[in-house]
Amino acid sequence: MGENRWLKNSFVYLIILVAALALFFNYFSNTQNVPNERGIYAVLADAKAGKVGSIEVQSGSNEIRVLYLDGTSVRSRIETGSSITTLMVQAGVPLESVDVKVAAAPAWGGLFNVFSVLLPVLLMIGFFVFFMRQAQGSNNQAMSFGKSRARMFSGDKPSVTFADVAGQEEAKQDLTEIVEFLKFPDKFAALGARIPRGVLMVGPPGTGKTLLSRAVAGEAGVPFFSISGSEFVEMFVGVGASRVRDLFDQAKRNAPCIIFIDEIDAVGRQRGAGLGGSHDEREQTLNQILVEMDGFDSNTNIIVIAATNRPDVLDPALVRPGRFDRQVVLDAPDMKGRVAVLGVHTKGKPLADDVDLSVVAKLTPGFSGADLANAVNEAAILAARRSKKQISQIELTDAVERVALGGPERRSRVMTDREKLLVAYHEAGHAVAAAGMARAHMVQKVTIIPRGRAGGYTLFLPEEDSLRYTTASQFNAQLVAALGGRVAEELIFGIEEITTGASGDITQVTRIARSMVTRFGMSRSLGPIAFGEKEEMIFLGREISEQRNYGEEVARKIDEEVHRIVAEAYERTRNILTSNREVLDDMANALIEYESVDGDRLRSLIARIEQNNGQLNPA
Repeated sequence: MGENRWLKNSFVYLIILVAALALFFNYFSNTQNVPNERGIYAVLADAKAGKVGSIEVQSGSNEIRVLYLDGTSVRSRIETGSSITTLMVQAGVPLESVDVKVAAAPAWGGLFNVFSVLLPVLLMIGFFVFFMRQAQGSNNQAMSFGKSRARMFSGDKPSVTFADVAGQEEAKQDLTEIVEFLKFPDKFAALGARIPRGVLMVGPPGTGKTLLSRAVAGEAGVPFFSISGSEFVEMFVGVGASRVRDLFDQAKRNAPCIIFIDEIDAVGRQRGAGLGGSHDEREQTLNQILVEMDGFDSNTNIIVIAATNRPDVLDPALVRPGRFDRQVVLDAPDMKGRVAVLGVHTKGKPLADDVDLSVVAKLTPGFSGADLANAVNEAAILAARRSKKQISQIELTDAVERVALGGPERRSRVMTDREKLLVAYHEAGHAVAAAGMARAHMVQKVTIIPRGRAGGYTLFLPEEDSLRYTTASQFNAQLVAALGGRVAEELIFGIEEITTGASGDITQVTRIARSMVTRFGMSRSLGPIAFGEKEEMIFLGREISEQRNYGEEVARKIDEEVHRIVAEAYERTRNILTSNREVLDDMANALIEYESVDGDRLRSLIARIEQNNGQLNPA
């Protein structure tokens, strides 16, 4: 493949032609200026003087070879049509003094003469053909500029099926109808049913939208056209619409088939939003997609599947019934789904006997399918790096922490005794404060080993998957757990020695408390009212400002309520750590000694907190 591209390079062709011409002219210039060639009249003068012994004449050629009596030989030429004997007689050279021989011409001599004549012509023809092909190639590229760049996958040998997709059972059930329609269209047509022409896959990144679409094509055994929304849009107006037409023409020729458009929000954003200026090319592309989907015949077995993680920015005309009239929502898998996803990604990998995928699934709440695949791959890499033949539970746990916290352990970082003490009490404060709250997540591991951007961390293990609803008591437990590090620093080292290590915790606490007041209506004094309207940039999908729909007096009350919530959580955290000061010291000492506390050692420390009579029960 690389050699073909090299040979097709215009510059290389030009160099080859120039080199061939240079060798050709250099050869003829050398043959015409040989150093032992002598003029015919000089040869005749030497023959008359008795210096020439013999002359050899080549038949059919005007070249002669002259052999002198002293053993030297030269070449010479006579005029075409002349005879050497006639010239000798005219010059007064006795014929008997010189032996004149006639030699037959070599077989290759005539061919060389013909080739020497044809070579320049052949080179010129080749040079002309080369430039014509180059011009034709450029023209083809220009003519194919509006062709679709969709990649077609044959349905004869499916590489992905529903068995390769786990954790999305509801989505697979919705798409089973699509598979049945592509396999048995007459079954639906007999009842007058019309299968949805477009299916919109909605979900966060990494949840398997593309994989599930490939699985639909694999199950149905039909061709699969894959293209990204950004591949339609070019600088020139009209190119995107041309590529859409070409894509649907190809699909109609290969029907039944599936067209998959990934990241359709690149061309399907709402038209006429008035922000960021208009984009004629993008809007023309979207218009062409709408027209093509409307132009489907009732017997055209083409299904368009599109994927996006921003359905809120799509144009209403795109998602109306008749186009993308079915939405399949893919979310992060639950506990059972994560076990199934881990089973798919660990299939074929050597696992140790101590591996329990349910434990790994508990450690990964909120992980998408891509996150879980990455964690399994990281575990395999860690096992190989440690020269193991199998992947054990330790590698899987380390890989989950690496993916969740965004980096490997930084054991090479040298920490002073003072830093170790600070980090140990900070992380122990988080763990003890969380263990003292009934609604907090269970503490799984506490460590002072830096990982990623964290100097140390406390790993929590939810007892069950959190639903879309969070209670006020759970928010309060999160506030207490987040404030545990700062309160521990203040208790142990004093208010003058608190560090910047709790900056991220304070930011998290402030955001939660303000959301409780302004978004979720969890304020005692202000009641169930939402304050402020978020304004989003439709082309960016981010909050750019908040419109205040309340006055200064309400703003003051909001600030007071946020301050009250944080102050109560701070005081509750302080009471928990004070009541469990001995456990706090023991956990910090264990962290300094072992660097990480988990398993039985951690459970015994938490059990002492639960048994402590001074434990607070906010519930």
